[in-house]
Amino acid sequence: MYLNIVFLPLLGSIVSGFFGRFLGGRGSCFITIFCVSLTFFLSCLAFYEVGLAGSSTYLSLMTWLESDSFHVDWAFCFDSLTVVMLIVVTFISTLVHLYSTEYMGEDPHLPRFMSYLSLFTFFMLILVTADNFVQMFVGWEGVGLCSYLLINFWFTRIQANKAAIKAMVVNRIGDFGLALGIFGIFICFGSVDYATVFAFAPQLSSSTLSFLNIEFEAFNLIGVLLFVGAVGKSAQLGLHTWLPDAMEGPTPVSALIHAATMVTAGVFLLARCSPFLEYCPGALVIISFVGGMTAFFAATTALVQNDLKRVIAYSTCSQLGYMIFACGLSNYSVAIFHLANHAFFKALLFLGAGSVIHAVGDEQDMRKMGGLRRLLPFTYAMMVIGSLALMGMPFLTGFYSKDVILEVGYATYSTASHFAYWLGSFAAFCTAFYSIRLLSLCFLVEPNGSRSLLLSASEGSWAIGLVLGLLAIPSMFVGYLSRDLFIGLGTDFWGNSLFCLPFNLSIIDAEFMSTSTKIMPLLLSMLGGFLSFILYRDYNDKLFMWKTSLIGRKLYTFFNRKWLFDKIYNEYVSQNILDFGYHFTYKSIDRGLIESLGPFGLSNVLLNQVKQSRAWHSGYLYHYLIIVVWGNLLFCLWFILGFPSLRVGILLLFSVLWLTL
Repeated sequence: MYLNIVFLPLLGSIVSGFFGRFLGGRGSCFITIFCVSLTFFLSCLAFYEVGLAGSSTYLSLMTWLESDSFHVDWAFCFDSLTVVMLIVVTFISTLVHLYSTEYMGEDPHLPRFMSYLSLFTFFMLILVTADNFVQMFVGWEGVGLCSYLLINFWFTRIQANKAAIKAMVVNRIGDFGLALGIFGIFICFGSVDYATVFAFAPQLSSSTLSFLNIEFEAFNLIGVLLFVGAVGKSAQLGLHTWLPDAMEGPTPVSALIHAATMVTAGVFLLARCSPFLEYCPGALVIISFVGGMTAFFAATTALVQNDLKRVIAYSTCSQLGYMIFACGLSNYSVAIFHLANHAFFKALLFLGAGSVIHAVGDEQDMRKMGGLRRLLPFTYAMMVIGSLALMGMPFLTGFYSKDVILEVGYATYSTASHFAYWLGSFAAFCTAFYSIRLLSLCFLVEPNGSRSLLLSASEGSWAIGLVLGLLAIPSMFVGYLSRDLFIGLGTDFWGNSLFCLPFNLSIIDAEFMSTSTKIMPLLLSMLGGFLSFILYRDYNDKLFMWKTSLIGRKLYTFFNRKWLFDKIYNEYVSQNILDFGYHFTYKSIDRGLIESLGPFGLSNVLLNQVKQSRAWHSGYLYHYLIIVVWGNLLFCLWFILGFPSLRVGILLLFSVLWLTL
């Protein structure tokens, strides 16, 4: 059963990819949906057996790499953390596969698309079920590859090419940091198995490691390097620029990447390494600061975006910031709880946005929509549910996890935690503002789009409606139903899969906070939503006047240009690297040093020598006699200088005989 969970999506991907031209679009959809849905059913059984019954499972297939003390097995670990991720990944993936049958139904390359989706799911399952860092790295790189293939699925579009290359290059930076972290783990522990590393972490926590000829505390250095990998995959501040551009891919791809697979890999890595990170206090402080800044940055940027999918993309980036700083505060269970909750309502938002885009002729600019609540009532209801859950409104899924993250941030009583708490609280205000802004511009204001497009807008087929309805149920209820199981006081659900040192445990302190502190993020969310509704419901004149004022225009431009990160990277980083590559590595090394020694140096010398030697082969006897005479004389000279006291007489005798002849 456990191996089927991992390899069934791979089977569906292979069949759809290699035999799609024979099966056709409908046949490929049937095969891939059947394999992924069966994987979800088996994941539910694994969740019951491992998570609820407490029977963790370990499978070792075979030895993979072995060289001296370096030993890596193909092995799978199914514990509580793994089965929670399995439920999330396979459930979202199944619905995305089903949704794609309608959304991509007219695409001639549908079998290839379904193959890529299943391959994406397979690599994510490899990542979450791995028993060691090297096998986990295989899944880590696999989801990066599949994201490139899916973002660039419409490869004739230049913007899709650019977005896919950007995602690949930016993630390579994070992957390089993760690889260095794995190297450091092997140097310190002599192993890359989770069990070995986590068991010996307390004994080796005081060790040091030399990096760039500087001595560091080994655990803090490795923790930061692992976090660099998480920054790349989970789009944290600095390496976040690929995430909004990934919207160039088809909408089902956006839902799968942002809800359940690629961007959650970084949070999963931090949670998986919790027994190690607990002994990296310096790294945890950095994680908290970066997570808080990301939540704030992405929320403010989403305030003024006009592309429907980009608003939701920056929302994902902001929510990932919440999860990351929860990990930095050692509340890993709360982070995974929010990860699972977020997956449901974020998939609902993305697929609901896909339904809107599909209905209005692939238009994504919210300023050209409006009035869709009468034309798409079911999609409007689903988007309202997803937006309210994202805002953290009471009794919806997001409320039970996001507010707990902010509570433990305040209750930890450290500089990093309070920094993250205040930024997270203001981000909650911004989240509510842009969520209601999205609903207003798309559904509530008077129609602003093309008359022909709006008249032809209608709800999608049964597949789209079924998927949105199935996602709305957990978006409303799963937070309430699973809160006590995941983060309730005294729960033993996580077992040994997550670890927190006693003095880092702050979730109990969060229960005794003042009521005003607890409800402040909720009040900020309600204030942001109400203010957005007032301003955008009828395009208030005061909003226009504020935008066109001196300060308003500066702020709007700053946020709309994404805090100028792209400008800084393009002008001061990328351009300088390209100039250096052209003027130094290309002109000086490639065309200078290498070509002077290679094609235009040694090669020309050899050719000239060959041409000169060919000139001696003239066919004239006296030329050959000169060569023979001079050759023998040189040989004799060498013989005399090498052995001056031995055979001088013999040499002279042979010389006389030779001259006589």
